Amino acid sequence: MPRKRKLLAQLSALQNTSSLPQINAVEQLNTTPGADPSPKSSKYFVIEKKNSPQLQEDFFNQPCVSLAKSFLGQILVRKLPDGRELWGRIVETEAYLGGEDEASHSKGGKQTQRNAAMFMKPGTLYVYQIYGIYFCMNVSSQGEGAAVLLRSLEPLQGLDAMRELRRASRKAPSRLLKDWQLCNGPSKLCQAFGIDKAFDQRDLTQDAAIWMVPGQDPPGEQDVVATTRIGIGNRGEWAQKPLRFYLRGNRFVSVVDKKIEREMAARGHSPGS
Repeated sequence: MPRKRKLLAQLSALQNTSSLPQINAVEQLNTTPGADPSPKSSKYFVIEKKNSPQLQEDFFNQPCVSLAKSFLGQILVRKLPDGRELWGRIVETEAYLGGEDEASHSKGGKQTQRNAAMFMKPGTLYVYQIYGIYFCMNVSSQGEGAAVLLRSLEPLQGLDAMRELRRASRKAPSRLLKDWQLCNGPSKLCQAFGIDKAFDQRDLTQDAAIWMVPGQDPPGEQDVVATTRIGIGNRGEWAQKPLRFYLRGNRFVSVVDKKIEREMAARGHSPGS
């Protein structure tokens, strides 16, 4: 089955048959005159009201690297104040292993007001700001001070709202973003999903505005690329450790490692095999 049709079938399996109610524009954002008020999704997916099981604490309660890999293919859901839901499939993550990890905010076991969420129970959001402008979203795992960075999403539902939120967060007028540009980076996905510091320390298993639901077809080992993390800088051996994971062949990934992918192909590891 072609990948796009396969993903359509997967998302449809997560949904019931009732349609969405009439929904207003995103709260605090200006609507575009003449715009279609109905929610938009990727053309490969059906828009229907959700009634899917959330991922619970036992899912998040696993070692950091294991959780980073397990996130791939799972679906992040964000409910906006006006009731609209944004859905995105996780396609890229990075693991930060806590005190031993020189690239982690919790290196040396240092706990501060800023990184407190990294030491909270698995499934707690750690949201921090970079450059005084952008936000990045992580999820705590097993391990003291360990967390997984959500790096890229494949947008599934609510793409028009994502564009509104991305546009509102950008000061200068900009061209219309393509689907693959909406969430292909940690700060971009936070903009598209309306995530800011107010989401820090929230519990993904209990929060009414953000949660995860299971994907229907978890990727196999041959579908996952393990490579170095992005933007680590001078962190010695930690800059070279393969702690970034992404879905091979997915065009919504922020940065692909062609060398690693060629090596996987040479070993006979083809996606979906």
